[in-house]
Amino acid sequence: MSTPQPPMPQQTAPAPTWQAGPGTSYTSPIPVTRTHLGHALTSEWTKIKSVRSTVWTLGVFLVLVFSSGLLVATQTRDSDFVDLPYTFTAFIGLMLGQICLITLGVLVVSSEYGTGMIRTTFTASPQRHRVLAAKFLIYFALAFVVSTGSVLLMGAVTAGMHSGPEAGDVPWVGTAFKGGLYVSLLGILSLAVGSMLRHSAGAITAMLGLVLLPAILPAFLLISESTRKIGEKMMDYNAPNSLAKIFGADQGSSGTPQLILLIVLTVAAVAGAFVLLEKRDV
Repeated sequence: MSTPQPPMPQQTAPAPTWQAGPGTSYTSPIPVTRTHLGHALTSEWTKIKSVRSTVWTLGVFLVLVFSSGLLVATQTRDSDFVDLPYTFTAFIGLMLGQICLITLGVLVVSSEYGTGMIRTTFTASPQRHRVLAAKFLIYFALAFVVSTGSVLLMGAVTAGMHSGPEAGDVPWVGTAFKGGLYVSLLGILSLAVGSMLRHSAGAITAMLGLVLLPAILPAFLLISESTRKIGEKMMDYNAPNSLAKIFGADQGSSGTPQLILLIVLTVAAVAGAFVLLEKRDV
């Protein structure tokens, strides 16, 4: 009787080559570069120059500065500038135009939260602090150039109209830079408030209250002796009087303490905006 042979082992057929995984030598045709602050600056510049709110707010700002400045320049004489700088004609327009820069500062960041585009922005650039820093830098550069340039131009026009022998020789170029810096810092403060509140109407209302209330409340605080000192400080450091001091309307002050106070407030608000940006969800 013959012994049965064990079954032969079946050989497994090799898998088709089309099922094999891709090799490690694949190279993407899309160039990959590390992102940096320059990319964020380019993105924010593209945004701010593409929206209509920038054109409207800055356009109204320039109209206010030049129209009111020319009106004051035509109604003044050479002797009026014995103790005043030629840039004083831009004071009223700058005081009104600061509302435009405050509005633009808020809209630079709050409009993205309102439309939901901020999610796309943070998806493309997960480094949130880099995006916010780019917004601050681009806005400040734009606001400072526009405000300072308009005041300088208005000062040059006034100097051409009232450079007679009766006029004084008060330095006026420095006041243009200080005035432009002051209103630009107000815009940066507005941008920081807009980043923290994430709501256009709320942030604009808060900034208008911050600018207008200190100019209105002293009229009531000076009535009582207990609140007189507070009213006097508000009168010295509110935005309209600060600009008046910068442009020489108050001969006893150059506006430097007011500018320093605004710098401190702006730095504190910017720091708060960065802290809240990293702690909260989009």
